[in-house]
Amino acid sequence: MNLKTRRYQIAGAAGAIEVLRDEPLDSDPPHGVAVIAHPHPLFAGTMDNKVVQTLARAFVQCGWTAIRFNFRGVGQTAGEHDDGRGELLDMLSVIEAEAPTGPLAIAGFSFGAFVASGAIARLHEQRAIEKVVLIGTAASRFEVSPLPATLHEQALVIHGEEDDTVPLSAVLDWARPQSLPVTVVPGGGHFFHGQLTLLKSLVVRHLRS
Repeated sequence: MNLKTRRYQIAGAAGAIEVLRDEPLDSDPPHGVAVIAHPHPLFAGTMDNKVVQTLARAFVQCGWTAIRFNFRGVGQTAGEHDDGRGELLDMLSVIEAEAPTGPLAIAGFSFGAFVASGAIARLHEQRAIEKVVLIGTAASRFEVSPLPATLHEQALVIHGEEDDTVPLSAVLDWARPQSLPVTVVPGGGHFFHGQLTLLKSLVVRHLRS
């Protein structure tokens, strides 16, 4: 993604996990580490997905180190797809290895937002989570964990008005009992084709707020 992008592997519960690490280009120390989860592995989801790349670019622009990784069975990551259970362990392994202390942000797209919600539920009582970004949250397909009320001000949930993979109504049904705002992109589909610049600007605005 930039001259400071590094590809490597770390140890996970099912074996090696393939990781991409993007560092801010300026000389200041990074604000913290953002760990970003990709869409469904069985439907061509990888850490190179365009929405995931857009998330990484937004975090890097705002001074964060962005960590993307491939779930088990994708790319050079060992193991087999596990319907979110093992993938949660993958994400927790990445967080433990790459962001054991200091400011942490958690983000995800589609299936990755579902897994990210599980990581947040597991970690929020143990450590501070500074920013949360969930995009195209797969609430119609998985049991997405509610966000802790204490994180609502740090959270940004974005969904496309015309998402035909995860209906907007499903995300609103998930968010409504939490009184959790959802930012709706007019005319947006699940992959935000033609709207990635807008998507990035929304995330940057949130990260700088």
